[in-house]
Amino acid sequence: MQKLKAAINNLLKAAGLDAGVAQNKALLVWDDVVGAKVSENTTPEKVEAGTLYIKASNPTWRQELVFKKEDILKKLNKKLGEKTIKEIKFI
Repeated sequence: MQKLKAAINNLLKAAGLDAGVAQNKALLVWDDVVGAKVSENTTPEKVEAGTLYIKASNPTWRQELVFKKEDILKKLNKKLGEKTIKEIKFI
């Protein structure tokens, strides 16, 4: 199984797709990184060019998340790899 994983990783890297795959993992780990309360009030929408777009349930949550953005960004990149996500936009 490790050989298959290594082969896929090599293929992605050779095709220049490895960064995009790593960035899109942010959508999958969002709930784990931010916790249950934030997760209940947000939805990860997409990743484009290193920017993660998060839909907040209301303006109050959006404002709260803006204050926590740097902390969330650090936690995400710790989980995904350094500088995977460069920016978070709350919509």
